[in-house]
Amino acid sequence: MLFGLFLSMYLTTLLGNLLVILAVSSDPHLHTTMYFFLSLNDICFISTTVPKMLVKLLSHGRAISCAGCLTQMCLFTIFGCIDAMLLTVMPYDRFVAICHPLSYPLILNTRLCVSLVLLSFVTSFWEGQLHMWMALQMTDFKELEIPSFFCDPSQVLDLSCKHTFTNGIFKYVVATIYGFPPIFGILFSYYKIISSVLRIPSSGGKYKVFSTFGSHLSVVCLFFGTGLGVYFASAVSHSPRGSTVSSVMYTVVTPFLNPFIYSLRNRELKRALSRLYKPGADIRR
Repeated sequence: MLFGLFLSMYLTTLLGNLLVILAVSSDPHLHTTMYFFLSLNDICFISTTVPKMLVKLLSHGRAISCAGCLTQMCLFTIFGCIDAMLLTVMPYDRFVAICHPLSYPLILNTRLCVSLVLLSFVTSFWEGQLHMWMALQMTDFKELEIPSFFCDPSQVLDLSCKHTFTNGIFKYVVATIYGFPPIFGILFSYYKIISSVLRIPSSGGKYKVFSTFGSHLSVVCLFFGTGLGVYFASAVSHSPRGSTVSSVMYTVVTPFLNPFIYSLRNRELKRALSRLYKPGADIRR
């Protein structure tokens, strides 16, 4: 049952994000570069954990090599951090689209989007290397059991019995540096959006913007809430069942929802997909 559920969610995530990538790549006039990078990263992010989990569910095997665990942990940290950075940029993307629609192609041009993605990658790469270095310094990987379906960085660091204080300080510092600035950036962007939307005289226009805003915010809260919750909770308590459920929320459910919440509801992307399916077709709403 679990195998079928996670396999269907994984395949749906791949299909949804591949459709977005195909639509953005096929239309040079489509000013949605950030959707392309978010979809590409979501494929990489979910692929670091779910395929291995599916193999374990199918073969009933739980062993993973030390090198395999460190590789999975490093890639998961890199793509997870990039996802957090991109989710931080997406509210700004919506702010520009709503408040400065005519200047959108000039403000969020391809060069700026690529620069933001490169900055996200460099920052995420260093975080991944930092986690790997701390794991190698603090953890003995001989005959240890990780209470999760993948090598979660917080769970791997918890395997250390000699450096619990240093481990806790490291987690709080990393979570504070990499977690709270994106959250503040997201809240500021949505504050500017709400301030602009409240000045719209049409109630229909307000409802449309707030419905989109609500769905975006729900995904952001799900990702950051469960992700930071797992990270902080592992420093003060050990609840394998609760950590596993929360980990599924931000490693599987969030990438599953992203293409539907952020991308496939976008009118321009819908039109691009309709032209791919039936040349000359358009979507009017």
